[in-house]
Amino acid sequence: MRAPIILLIVLYGIAVVGLTLVPGVDAAGKPAPPLSFFHAFYFISYTATTIGFGEIPNAFSDAQRMWVTVCIYLTVVGWSYSVVTLIALLQDKGFQNTLTTNRFHRRVRLLKEPFYLICGCGETGSLIAHTFDRRNQAFVVLEKDEQRVQELDLQDFKTDTPALAADARLPEVLMLAGLKHPKCRGVLAVTNDEDTNLAIAIAVRLLNPDIPVIARARSPAVTANMASFGTNHIINPFERFAEYLALAVASPERFRLIELLTSLPETPIPEVHRPPSGNWILCGYGRFGHAVASHLQPTGVNLTIIDPTAADADPRISGDGTEARTLIQAGIENAVGIIAGSDNDVNNLSIAVTANELKPSLFVVARQNHAANSLLFDAYDADFIMVPSRIVAQECIAILTTPLLAHFLEMQRQQNEAWSHALVERLQTLCDGLTPTVWGINLNAAEAPATWRALMHDKRIKLAQILRDGTDRSQALAIVPLLIERDGDYFLLPGDDFPLLAGDHLLLASSHDTRRNLEYTLQNPNELDYVLDGENHASSWLWRKLFSH
Repeated sequence: MRAPIILLIVLYGIAVVGLTLVPGVDAAGKPAPPLSFFHAFYFISYTATTIGFGEIPNAFSDAQRMWVTVCIYLTVVGWSYSVVTLIALLQDKGFQNTLTTNRFHRRVRLLKEPFYLICGCGETGSLIAHTFDRRNQAFVVLEKDEQRVQELDLQDFKTDTPALAADARLPEVLMLAGLKHPKCRGVLAVTNDEDTNLAIAIAVRLLNPDIPVIARARSPAVTANMASFGTNHIINPFERFAEYLALAVASPERFRLIELLTSLPETPIPEVHRPPSGNWILCGYGRFGHAVASHLQPTGVNLTIIDPTAADADPRISGDGTEARTLIQAGIENAVGIIAGSDNDVNNLSIAVTANELKPSLFVVARQNHAANSLLFDAYDADFIMVPSRIVAQECIAILTTPLLAHFLEMQRQQNEAWSHALVERLQTLCDGLTPTVWGINLNAAEAPATWRALMHDKRIKLAQILRDGTDRSQALAIVPLLIERDGDYFLLPGDDFPLLAGDHLLLASSHDTRRNLEYTLQNPNELDYVLDGENHASSWLWRKLFSH
């Protein structure tokens, strides 16, 4: 805008100076001195902007009118040029990006609550963002694809989430997104490009090593590189699913328990998976196939591998499994299960459908590479579907929102199948067909001030006493205490008589509404008194009136 502004200043100056030089006439028609500088500037100001007001302080002379005519055309041309330039500037991509970046940086800088930085808002990032939003957890989004950022703005989030279309590999972009913000609690590198995730993980460890970083990886080389830089959590969806599949074969009840606790909260409870042991067919022997084979074979599963592009697949079998003759060559009549594990969703569905036609009793595991094909996979209804984006999102949420869950899962490995089955039955009844919300709370001054204060004053409180409905203390809350951590000691499935102490860290499973009920009890002294003793200590007349009703 430099040239248009200079042009307008010059034109206004010429017009004003000209009016101060051209002689005028008085009311009697006799020659009069030119306009003063103030009157000339005032006249040009409303004339050049096409407002119009008249000739003041007296009627103009012909010479003055001729000069004004010239000035009108000059200033109209100058204003037209300026307006056109301004419109072009507002449409300029670089200018728009600058405004968007500055607005994004300002919104991030003004954040007052703890937030997480999500790098990549594809299928995985969107699942994480929606889960954070349901939990009222603030977050910031970096996504390279501008269209995805625009789609994010159109989604129905509770809060106005800061999002920027930029390359998260660049350190300056991470700084703009609040990497060193005092409220930043962690970074999630969950883009579809593992090299980008590696660059993000390295940048975080170098620029702000005090916050955790969770990164998504697929290849062993990138995983090792991330580990060498001290990445806190590395999630390989192929390895994780292979572990789950092998666990479902060897210990189905333990796998069911892990599945319930690590699923996205308050989503439909997944179907029970009982993959049989015996002969299996594996179609696709890339990174996913290798991960599955390395975990399944130690459980006693015999694998027949089909992949025309893999050198270590069975050379006697031709084809990729989409044709019936290939599956017959692989011995489908003696198989108990098949894994459609290629990187092509259409081929995986074709393999699954063909195998099901040849042997309907076959246990079918299908790999779904893209969430956009969910309708197709839901229509086919395989026994077990592997969705990489969902696996990564579930683990990210579990790591960030419930740090104690990792300790619980480690301790439950020492329990038998009957113990896992009993706990699964309890968890499945909490949320009316939905997966429970697994959450944690510290009995400290920040998270549970009323309870912390009572415990610090030597009040004896047992676990079952606080797990009562804050609106009707005769009703127990639908909640399962999973673990209590106290000074480095862990108590698995604590009983009703477990005595609480200030500073205890509780891991619980319940619905979201039950969580809010209990949180309010632990934070509000009046509510806590009612739950513990049945006493109403409401402070205001209005509250006492409402409480009595």
